[in-house]
Amino acid sequence: MPSAADLQPPHCFPQSPFPLCSHIPFFHRNSIRSSKMSGNSAANSGKQKVGESSSSKPSETTSFKRKRGMFQKDLQHMMYGYGDDPNPLLETVALVEDIVVEYVTDMVHKAQDIASKRGRLLTEDFLYLIRKDMPKLNRCQELLAMNEELKQARKAFEVDEEKLATTD
Repeated sequence: MPSAADLQPPHCFPQSPFPLCSHIPFFHRNSIRSSKMSGNSAANSGKQKVGESSSSKPSETTSFKRKRGMFQKDLQHMMYGYGDDPNPLLETVALVEDIVVEYVTDMVHKAQDIASKRGRLLTEDFLYLIRKDMPKLNRCQELLAMNEELKQARKAFEVDEEKLATTD
């Protein structure tokens, strides 16, 4: 049985001020935003910056403001479930939220690019994007199968309720 010390994330980057992200090299979130706003791109500098992808993002050209802290409570619970403090630092939660929102936004834009040929966005577009990451793909397929089972169970339950209501 592994001890609690074995289950802790590796602390190879002690300069990170975020307890949950101590295994991730520290970078300042505003440095990524400021480089995007100033027009510096990964192609201009020759090196790809942390958090930037090689594809051009439509979000760079549009001025969409998202509501911050929308997922704060959910992320705090998830972080606690993965071993963080019951009340993590707000800066940590904000950083994790930024990373998650950026990842999901990037995935949706890539899926839209794939689906643009067909004209509509499907679940299979997302499965195609994660096809090389087997743990993610297997988990998504498992969740989709469970969702289908729940739909069938709800449908069967509604039919049973209707049958009981008509017999009374």
